[in-house]
Amino acid sequence: MRERRLQSVPYRILYSGMIIPGMSLGTYDLGDSSKQSDVVYDAINRGFRMIDCASAYSNEEIVGNALHRTLQEGKVKRDDLFISSKLRSDQHKDVQSACLESLNKLQLDYLDLYIIHWPFRIEIVTDESGETDKRIEPFSPVEFLNTWKQCERLVEKGLVKYIGMSNMTIAKLESVLPFCKIPPAVLEMELHPCFQQQELFSYAKEHKMIPIGLCPVGSALWSDKDSTAFDNNDMENEIIKEIALDHAMDPSMVCIKWAVQRGQIPVISAVNAVQWIENVEQCLLEPLTKEEMEKIKFLDQKVRVIKGEKLLFDGAKDWTDLWDVEGTITK
Repeated sequence: MRERRLQSVPYRILYSGMIIPGMSLGTYDLGDSSKQSDVVYDAINRGFRMIDCASAYSNEEIVGNALHRTLQEGKVKRDDLFISSKLRSDQHKDVQSACLESLNKLQLDYLDLYIIHWPFRIEIVTDESGETDKRIEPFSPVEFLNTWKQCERLVEKGLVKYIGMSNMTIAKLESVLPFCKIPPAVLEMELHPCFQQQELFSYAKEHKMIPIGLCPVGSALWSDKDSTAFDNNDMENEIIKEIALDHAMDPSMVCIKWAVQRGQIPVISAVNAVQWIENVEQCLLEPLTKEEMEKIKFLDQKVRVIKGEKLLFDGAKDWTDLWDVEGTITK
């Protein structure tokens, strides 16, 4: 039986004019530990070309094995792939070492994209007895720019081609963008029908950053660690289910279809990528109508899935302080 493959993946154009895939394979959750490398290998062989990795996911070696196997077999060339990784919060002071560590684990000579995963720095502190602990620092434009300048040097050295930011707010972006010698190529953020972040989305587009959408189907595939009683499940939304019924597809595909048509790059979970291949193909061939897109526009409930509670700094009242809900940087 012939395997299904993605034939017509949409694309986006970076500020440089470079064309990149318009859908990304997420590696946050690779499922069964005995099959994790195979999941990535199969997804690449079936058409995925953009791979979203991160040091914090603690699985870059597994992804690297899949990449090495695929490239060794000659089924794809390195230039056919667009591989990204992300800098952990406790690596902000030595970016080059962190990047080289990721490259080594991924078995690559360069990254296509390197992203600062979170704008908050974690400092490892040692007390008088020799015990170590982590101290989370509030956002500092000066410290963030120091980290960004190190990322810029990675580009100059040929270790990465593009650099980007993630989990930012407009207030934070306003404080650093004027001082970036190399602009961010992408802005990674949570995006799904029930959390559309229209203002931040528009800001990214206006500043020539491609929006990359995390959690494209909402909370259904996300960990319970950040969940609250106010969270919404996009795939249980009546409008999403109604549109799915009209198109004879799963509600998750309506969320992916909406993301693609809106203009962001959805990061699709690797665990589901292979079983979604046929549905994704359908997603690309049959667009939502203007009326359906308009209906989804009004589903935004401004309730985020990714709260970031593990990054609460001293003095923060709760997770909302990470997101500058008042429009100014919370210190």
